[in-house]
Amino acid sequence: MTPEAPLRTPDAKFRTPSNLRLRMIASIAMISVAIAALLMGDIVFWLLTVVAALFMMAEWAELSGATPREKRMGQFALSVPLATMAPTWLIIEARPFFTLGLIAAATFFLLITTNKRQLGLGVVYCGVPVLALVTLRALPNGLLLALWALALVWATDIGAFFAGRTIGGPKLAPAISPAKTWSGLFGGILLATLLAFGLYASDGLPLHLFLATPFLAVLAQGGDLFESALKRRAGVKDSGGVLPGHGGVLDRLDGVVPVAPVAALLVFLPFS
Repeated sequence: MTPEAPLRTPDAKFRTPSNLRLRMIASIAMISVAIAALLMGDIVFWLLTVVAALFMMAEWAELSGATPREKRMGQFALSVPLATMAPTWLIIEARPFFTLGLIAAATFFLLITTNKRQLGLGVVYCGVPVLALVTLRALPNGLLLALWALALVWATDIGAFFAGRTIGGPKLAPAISPAKTWSGLFGGILLATLLAFGLYASDGLPLHLFLATPFLAVLAQGGDLFESALKRRAGVKDSGGVLPGHGGVLDRLDGVVPVAPVAALLVFLPFS
């Protein structure tokens, strides 16, 4: 389907008060589940990210025009590197490099067997962010670092949503996502930065991570726009329907996809 194809679900339903309440309740529930998994430790958090990644891969496959068989192949291919991300499997120094190799191999496998480049790239899109998050969580101060990487995305989404609805103004990328505004972008950056400052002042978040937060907030919005472009190309409003009022898992984690790997790089880069 061409990029100009009409979306099958109208935007109007997302502006009703009942749908807004549903979105807020679902958002609180999802954030609560993620924080609980973070607090419960490495293994529980890894299990949650594995489930999320497999849902993401299924939705990515559908956006790619894959057949049901090809979708299952994509999930099976992704499950191999996901399994090696288990906290008890390899020492933290070796796991990221080994798993990255498996992600590359799984991508190549799908490219060869299905001849669908977008489907193969789904392994990278869904697998690398999970690797980044579980690696951060396994560090001695991993609870703080993983919480920062996730919470800045949540704050960006919340700030962008309310600033955009309250202030409005010029559209950010009307050809891709008509609802997004420049005021929403700046509102998201502001709330994410305030949250990071709170973690820096009260919990000892490293200064360079606090200073990088505005850039990562922009990156989160970029991830959102990228997924919106994929959905527009596929002619759908949502990547799936598993989350009440929110669509699919990809719809909720599109900002995490680019942020998590960059956040992990910033953590591991040497700063004096």
